[in-house]
Amino acid sequence: MSEQTPGDLPIETTASEGATSGVDRRTFLSLTSLGAAGAATVAATGAAAPAAATELGRHPRRRLRFGRDGRFKIVQFNDTQDDEKIDRRTLELMRAVLDDERPDLVILNGDNITGGCDTPLEMHQAMNNVVQPMEERAVPWAITFGNHDEDSTPDSGVDEADMLAFYRSYRYNVNGPTARGVTGQGNSHLLIDGANGRPAFNVWLLDSGRYAPERLAGQDFEGYPTWDWLRMDQVKWYYDTSVQIERQAGHVVPSLMFIHIPLWEYRFMWFGSVDGRTDADHERARARHRIEGERNEEECPGPFNSGMFSAIQHRGDVRGVFCGHDHVNTYSGDYYGVLLGYAGNTGFGTYGLSGEERNRLRGARVYDLDESVDGVLAGTRMRFAGEFGIDLTADDQWMNPLPLPRKH
Repeated sequence: MSEQTPGDLPIETTASEGATSGVDRRTFLSLTSLGAAGAATVAATGAAAPAAATELGRHPRRRLRFGRDGRFKIVQFNDTQDDEKIDRRTLELMRAVLDDERPDLVILNGDNITGGCDTPLEMHQAMNNVVQPMEERAVPWAITFGNHDEDSTPDSGVDEADMLAFYRSYRYNVNGPTARGVTGQGNSHLLIDGANGRPAFNVWLLDSGRYAPERLAGQDFEGYPTWDWLRMDQVKWYYDTSVQIERQAGHVVPSLMFIHIPLWEYRFMWFGSVDGRTDADHERARARHRIEGERNEEECPGPFNSGMFSAIQHRGDVRGVFCGHDHVNTYSGDYYGVLLGYAGNTGFGTYGLSGEERNRLRGARVYDLDESVDGVLAGTRMRFAGEFGIDLTADDQWMNPLPLPRKH
């Protein structure tokens, strides 16, 4: 594990907090449900900033840095997705991966919790459960949001802004403040210094939202995917911030991007086609894009292509985009120079494969970074619960919530 010094100063995050105009997702959904009238309201009232988060105590942000050997390791946990009475095997898996891999950074990539929490206390307990494996081991960690994180918000009153403040109050959390004026919560980036102290790698964290509005411009979405999509202000924020990082560093800083809901390009890559869906299409794509892993369900993007992949291609800094959302997909491949991939899912309390195989793909994805390698990303691989002797029985094994830290 790379050395971390207690009390390190916060990473400079001016770029993450740049004032890019935009409308927050909740405002967008409420306005667009009114069709053209909603659009007119946006024009009349101007852009709305993301909701203000509850202020909680903050620890100094820890500076992320490659080890003296020029290496750094990231672990991605996806879709832990449980209420305050989490399945004990979810935490067993997280602890096993952390102890075996000894990562320098962990990303909880959305759907960290789900519905069933009726009070703020239960929401805090659910969140606390999934961060304790890192807190216990003093491992820096950060989160993104998925479509299920606010499932308990109507009952508890705790929304994503409050959740982000709660997560950021933990000692080893490294989430920055959400980018101002940009759709969603938690849009930020994490610069990782090289062994020489200068930026060597970057991690993008974006909020891919929840669900499409019921209607847009007076039209419904029947027949289309009803998940959310990255908004153009998020794409612009990424692009502008990427340019600013390059100017400050004096070179393009390679990076990974974490989002919960996949881009449309995932499906295009799997079949090597926009329209084709045959086995022959996939076999051609598998050879061309060097695809590895399983696809056990269709990709579930939003109804619109956000244009993020085009922006990534133009900038040339992102080495891979990784998501969750579709629990029983584990594949990754090289789509025209950018890795697109899934991480399976970590939570035993969520849906999985059918029948006795339900828990076979519970796992995590590991990223090995090496400054001596072109592009820094040396490789990525999956780790599965079965490797650690964890009980894969297709049942529920819930436990009582872990105790909250005293400050909470």
